[in-house]
Amino acid sequence: MQRGNLFGVLAILLWSTLASLGVLASAIPPFQLTSMTFFVAFIIGIILWKKDGKGILAHLRWPLKVWVVGVCGLFGYHFFYFLAIQNAPAIEANLINYLWPLFIVLFSSFLPKEKLRWFHIVGIISGLVGVFFLVSKGGSLNFERQYMHGYIYAFISAVIWATYSVLSRFFGNIPTSAVGGFCGLTAVLSLFCHLLFEITVVPDMTELLVILALGLGPVGGAFFVWDYGVKNGDIQILGSLSYATPMLSTLLLVFLGLSEPNPTIWIACGFIILGSLISSLGHFKKMYQTRKIVY
Repeated sequence: MQRGNLFGVLAILLWSTLASLGVLASAIPPFQLTSMTFFVAFIIGIILWKKDGKGILAHLRWPLKVWVVGVCGLFGYHFFYFLAIQNAPAIEANLINYLWPLFIVLFSSFLPKEKLRWFHIVGIISGLVGVFFLVSKGGSLNFERQYMHGYIYAFISAVIWATYSVLSRFFGNIPTSAVGGFCGLTAVLSLFCHLLFEITVVPDMTELLVILALGLGPVGGAFFVWDYGVKNGDIQILGSLSYATPMLSTLLLVFLGLSEPNPTIWIACGFIILGSLISSLGHFKKMYQTRKIVY
């Protein structure tokens, strides 16, 4: 479980680089960028399949329900997220989208041997307050009726990602390398959406390097380590720790000089860190009891 938690945290760290890398590739249309980065992730999958020695086809023969969950999770999330930010202000859409850590904790309480404790609820509320301060930049949010479709799309994207993460626990016998197939099909579906909705932009050398970094990291490689994390780690702790993603992302933007620091960021960080610590009380208790038995 500890190894699973570490892999989950690694995914969160990789996702925190998305905003900074996204700034450098902002000229590339969203679906085109998604298709290209997921193609890189598909290459990662092929390398894992070759290393396994069973051949490529052996890693594609999964039950239909596995493909449905995998592709709906990866492609479905990005599809509705892009629709959300195109049909609603980015601040409000992102806040609704960041309900997914909350949904992971709530949905996971229905899993076998999992229970929703008081400290999980307090932790996710604290984390949500932190995200509110972060995305609103200390100001107020203005949910307008005209953007209702965008809000709904953002809500759907949050539900899809949380559902995918929780349902992955039921496919513990499916190796993480299977994510490569999901990424490949997601790349194809994203390409179709790009050709349908967008105008192709030819990336320069710098943008190609950024796309490669995205595919190896937040929009590709992260999904492999997240899959291992949610299948083997403490999913409720990982759900709570996921609120650190926007915080770390913002701090990295500030560190790289791509965003200006302000007091609101530190307030948001305080709430998110406090929420993560509170949500992890059960884990800390288990570690203490284990150490006590050992000594």
